[in-house]
Amino acid sequence: MAENDLPKKLVQSGLRPELMPQHVAFVMDGNRRWALARGLTTLEGYEAGTDTLKKIVELSTAWGIRVITVFAFSQDNFRRPQILRLHGSCLQEDVNYTLESIERGIRDTMDVYARKGFRVHVAGDRSRMPTSLQDVAREAEEMTRNNSQYHCIIAVCYSGRWDIVQACRELATKVQDNMLRPEDIDEEMLAGHLSTNALGEFGCPDLVIRTSGELRLSNFLLWQSAYAELYFSNTLWPDFGEDDYLQALKDFQSRERRFGQRKSSQQE
Repeated sequence: MAENDLPKKLVQSGLRPELMPQHVAFVMDGNRRWALARGLTTLEGYEAGTDTLKKIVELSTAWGIRVITVFAFSQDNFRRPQILRLHGSCLQEDVNYTLESIERGIRDTMDVYARKGFRVHVAGDRSRMPTSLQDVAREAEEMTRNNSQYHCIIAVCYSGRWDIVQACRELATKVQDNMLRPEDIDEEMLAGHLSTNALGEFGCPDLVIRTSGELRLSNFLLWQSAYAELYFSNTLWPDFGEDDYLQALKDFQSRERRFGQRKSSQQE
């Protein structure tokens, strides 16, 4: 994208188009805390988070970011206590309630993805998803399957460790069926069996953003994030807006990405 094609605010922020990340991943943390601080229900917190995601999709396309990945629900979240709902509301949601909110969020944003040219892929262990969520995931993927300009991966019932294990199982099955020799397995081949493999060269994020002040990856894109730049924001996800996104991108562009290599001056 040429500089004169960038939105005015992006240019005013001093961002360079040639240094924009191609793939940004988000750990969307803080929906429940945001709701609790305002005396709202958890559902209202997730609804506010869905609105934020819509804005992030809009901004990403305007700024030429081709891929976004969002962490919606971790497999580790299944360890949360099961809390029954009374009269349709509760202060803390149970697992099923959270998954229902995610299902509703995907359904409510499908038209945005389709209109903006995003191809949607839902990554995660579908055997652990409710049937209705599996149906919505397939519907979103089918509705957007002909889009290719932008991509959005929604990670549900996902964990980085699971992703690596399931890739290893697929490779082990091929070895067992004499379709592959163990010595043929390398990093590129394993990466090709990860849940983000459909993105090819864009399968690994350049930048991972986590909101709400937590300073960890929490089992998200462990293989894919090996050389990603990490940015942690104190802002709760529903409040994460354009200025927060711009600050993360400015921080990203201020870093020197060496991918394990020394600076040229040190090599001389």
